[in-house]
Amino acid sequence: MNHSEVFNRCVVMLVLLGISHGSVASADDDAGRKTHRDIAFAEVDGHQLKLDLYLPSGNAKAPLVVWIHGGGWRAGSRKKVPLLGLTKDGFAIASISYRFSKDAIFPAQIHDCKAAVRWLRANADKYGYNADWIGVAGSSAGGHLALMMGVSSGVKKLEGSVGGNLDQSSATQAVIDYFGPSDFVLRGRTQPGRAYTDKSGSFALLGGVKNARLDPEVEKFASPAHYVSKDDPPLLIFHGKIDTTVLLDQSEHIAKLYEEAGLQARLVVLDKAGHGGKQFFTEKYFETARMFFESHRPDLESR
Repeated sequence: MNHSEVFNRCVVMLVLLGISHGSVASADDDAGRKTHRDIAFAEVDGHQLKLDLYLPSGNAKAPLVVWIHGGGWRAGSRKKVPLLGLTKDGFAIASISYRFSKDAIFPAQIHDCKAAVRWLRANADKYGYNADWIGVAGSSAGGHLALMMGVSSGVKKLEGSVGGNLDQSSATQAVIDYFGPSDFVLRGRTQPGRAYTDKSGSFALLGGVKNARLDPEVEKFASPAHYVSKDDPPLLIFHGKIDTTVLLDQSEHIAKLYEEAGLQARLVVLDKAGHGGKQFFTEKYFETARMFFESHRPDLESR
């Protein structure tokens, strides 16, 4: 074996060792973003939880937005980030993973999301973003978790201890919900065909058993609508008028609760939209989301 072959083998072994020890892939992408992929922020029950971090070019103290993907709490990927364009406006984006319902039922998922936010605050100086203010957004199941992140600050049973960093806050300061369920008790009344069958991922999420209704207390425990209080962050909701997967009444309900509590909430209804699709992230609605975060982020030295 010549020296070149020995060198190449050593390089391959170092790469493999790095992968096996959870090394982080870091690179600049075509948009000039600094990307850090596959960062492990927690390990629970042998399951490693990871996030991808996207930092804007030339902004050392970028405000942070956390993206939570959908997929019925049983599928989906953090790799698809429809709000990634926010990096062009100086925001950092963290797209996070969480345990699926086949691995653990609620509240595991919100524990994981809060673990990610605590980790992001604990590591802000290392990566160079500002985590004093954190916005959160998510679609469908991720919308539900984003809502829960916003309204459950300080609720001990929903905090958990996943990932440690318990000296850090898991609170978020602005929320965008894309067509996520807000109240499982209401869903049981207006959409029982989905609420109590495997047609909806929420049935498994809440520990549902075939041919049996869910305990209303369990439904209530997992419902963001139950936790709305006067200190909750501003909320922006997008929902399709002809959505038959998550009915519009879910978003109308939490928007009304926000209004009754004297909180700021705006519901944007897309007349011809169903559950999801690119239309929610066209230039018009992307700009609505961008302006929402922009209007609520604090004044930073980097602006």
